Amino acid sequence: MSAIHVIPRMPVLLATFALAAASARGEDPPTRPTFDPEEVFHRADTDGDGKVSKQEFQLVAANAPRLRDDPQRADRVFGVLDADRDGSLSPPEFLRLAAMRGGNPPGRPAAPPARASEKAPEKIADRSPVADQVAFFEKKVRPVLVQHCYECHSAEAKKVRGGLLLDTREGTRRGGEKGPAVVPGDPEASLMVEAIRYEDENLRMPPKHRLPAEVVADLEQWVRSGAADPRDGKAVVRSDVDIEKGRRFWAFQPPRAVPPPPAKDAAWPRSDVDRFLLAAMEAKGVRPVGDADRPALLRRFSFDLTGLPPKPAEVEAFLADKSPGAVEKVVDRLLESSAFGERWGRYWLDVARYAESSGKQINLNYPHAWRYRDYVVDSFNADKPFNLFAMEQVAGDLMPAEDDRQRAERAVATGFLAIGPKSHNERSRLQFELELADEQIDATTQAFLGLTVACARCHDHKFDPIPQRDYYALAGIFRSTDTLFGTTLVIQNNRRTTELLELPAGANPPVTSQRLSPDARADLERQLESLQTRQREIARGGRQATQGNAEYLRRQAQVHLLEARLANFGADGKPRPLAMAARDRRQSADSPLYTRGEPDAPDEVVPRGLPQVLAAGDGRVGSHGSGRLEVAEFLGSDKNPLTARVWVNRVWLHLFGQGLVPTPDNFGASGTAPTNQPLLDALAVQFMADGWSTKRLVRRLVLTRAYGLASAYDARNQEIDPENTLVWRAAYRRLDAEGLRDAMLVVAGKLDVAPPVGSLVAEVGNGPSAVMLRFSQKIDRLNVRSVYLPVVRDHLPDALAAFDFAEPSLVTGQRATTSVPSQSLYMMNSPFVINAADAAASQMIREVSDERQRVRHAYLTVLNRPPAADEQAAAERFLNDYAASVTNAAEPRRDAWTAFLQALLGSAEFLYLN
Repeated sequence: MSAIHVIPRMPVLLATFALAAASARGEDPPTRPTFDPEEVFHRADTDGDGKVSKQEFQLVAANAPRLRDDPQRADRVFGVLDADRDGSLSPPEFLRLAAMRGGNPPGRPAAPPARASEKAPEKIADRSPVADQVAFFEKKVRPVLVQHCYECHSAEAKKVRGGLLLDTREGTRRGGEKGPAVVPGDPEASLMVEAIRYEDENLRMPPKHRLPAEVVADLEQWVRSGAADPRDGKAVVRSDVDIEKGRRFWAFQPPRAVPPPPAKDAAWPRSDVDRFLLAAMEAKGVRPVGDADRPALLRRFSFDLTGLPPKPAEVEAFLADKSPGAVEKVVDRLLESSAFGERWGRYWLDVARYAESSGKQINLNYPHAWRYRDYVVDSFNADKPFNLFAMEQVAGDLMPAEDDRQRAERAVATGFLAIGPKSHNERSRLQFELELADEQIDATTQAFLGLTVACARCHDHKFDPIPQRDYYALAGIFRSTDTLFGTTLVIQNNRRTTELLELPAGANPPVTSQRLSPDARADLERQLESLQTRQREIARGGRQATQGNAEYLRRQAQVHLLEARLANFGADGKPRPLAMAARDRRQSADSPLYTRGEPDAPDEVVPRGLPQVLAAGDGRVGSHGSGRLEVAEFLGSDKNPLTARVWVNRVWLHLFGQGLVPTPDNFGASGTAPTNQPLLDALAVQFMADGWSTKRLVRRLVLTRAYGLASAYDARNQEIDPENTLVWRAAYRRLDAEGLRDAMLVVAGKLDVAPPVGSLVAEVGNGPSAVMLRFSQKIDRLNVRSVYLPVVRDHLPDALAAFDFAEPSLVTGQRATTSVPSQSLYMMNSPFVINAADAAASQMIREVSDERQRVRHAYLTVLNRPPAADEQAAAERFLNDYAASVTNAAEPRRDAWTAFLQALLGSAEFLYLN
């Protein structure tokens, strides 16, 4: 149909759009004409395809006086009508105009125009429907809802199912957890219609029986004609979470220290920890196995406390020391080593989802994340009280500081909130803000409380006493916080950026660069301008000219490097000490509760606060500030029933192989109950009494009889307790990725124990993480401890990725441990492993002249014990035979030693803690 055929009916269309436009902006409409909406639709459908496109809609709107001067108004009307978001209006969608203007469905006569004496409704969209539509609702619809739906879907229901209320117009339109129940004018998009049709076996309402066909038809007709609904009132979904009942759950009760039960074998325990464990074993008919031998115990101490193997001289000294305090002396030495903070700091970095890039779609580097890493390592070495450690990471910037050094340290600590994964190319600022707050809530509550509070974003928590309101009470706190993560807008597709925090100069923070001279700065700026000019020339050719263009990608990487380098210096050439951090916004604000977690469905505003099940009263925070300081004080309080328990459990897990609560990141009802709650509570109470000292807790645990057990198999015990939850033997644990790599560097004599300043990512800059691929060989040549290797999401170093390194986008309290062929292939073929064996061979041949002593030294270095007599003989035989078989090699003896040492590195004894 051509546009000329529409002209005779144009006045009707113009009147229709005038009414819709008035409705969209809340004005009183003009007097309504009589019209047939179906006829209007067919006239508007100029191309006869059965739909009204946006172009057709705008063509008519251009002739409407109320719309032609405001195209955005026409767009808003079109957007309201286009329920399925396909860019065109189907007949049911178009006919919703009748509902918007109070018009008449097809075939129904128009109501008489309103008399001048009658008061016009305030808003077309909210006005009462015409009398016949109301009558249809009252006669055909309301009785069905009352009889079949209100029992589960009304404010009077004992338990509101699915968050859906059908006793108000607002609730019916808004819907529940699955989406809108009714879309006026569109039965196919209305979940209520889908449910009553009984076509989807997973969505059938009422659940016990199908409605009669004529009732289904009536409800379909009601929706199709605009879902007229005179019911006013606010739809408020009553939470079914019983906070008082929830507080009775074990994890929400304060820990209580009780004396250990008496054990039958009073001679075996060395401590109360042993007494708790032995009593539980005896109750199940289990006996602990024997003690580990001294070499195995020393290796366990060394790896568990420092992540490094003992040196040969340390093994020899420990074997020779028969004094009563020999074990305590070793433990105290290891606790005071700077390697302790590197080992235990790495455990926390798993929990803190530490990484040096954003991950997700465009994966931008975070070149200043390393300051948070160093803060964590330093905190464990200083034995900072864990409650203070927790508080600083959530609100260190808001805590008092003695001087600039402490002020800088506490600001860097809040990098915990900034280092999480982000979608920097998110178009919607609101969506980005909500996702950022969600990630921060998830990380904070899992890391410190062992709770999955983020599961309450879309509805009340399914298992724990955490209503959706509590989630948005926390969301208001984090949405009132500025998260400073950096990144620059010049990077393609990066729509979300912030500044970074510049640390106070008085703190004398470490910097990664020397002063930049004026000449050097000018040279860098000239290089940058030249590169950018060439990039612009290439980009003029469009996406085809840039995508896959090696020159463009290479130059883009150089641009990022230069930009990052220049950004690190002030105008005076001094390096700027920048950090990722958090700070309060100038104006704090409570957050709305978003229905189903959807940004376009805001509901009531929820006051900022803490989870009610853990907080005193209603958990509200003060009106001043974001509320982060109150969250921090809550986390660090002795009255908080979870923080101490959760950290004690994490420490136990790393020393014994599994937690007393086997789900370390989930202490809620969907997690696993404690295997020995009295022991967990006793340790938590003692931990707090000891000033929240991690080192004292570790010392207490490693000096127990239970920690010193062998990992020997016992058939009877295995049958009773196959998971070893009673701790009748030591866990047989594979070294983690960092332990393996660092140990191989120790064997090779190459480990650089000096902590580096900065990170390789700081050299690369804040461009896309793919730039890191150019540095993969440089990473392989780094001989620093593994905790200092760059952790770029989706680009982990091979040595870490091969052996179950933590997923850096998630809170990881316990890593998975796999045993797959690729790991064996790595130990056989990796240049890193081969080079380590070769370097060790050269060093041993150079330093130990006697072959027999060299074999002993090799065992002490790699396996941390002297060889047995048969092992000594077999090793010497292998070395002689191998050297004889490669006589054409330049150095047959060295080749033999390289092969021998690589075999030791690939052995189960090296890979596992016995």
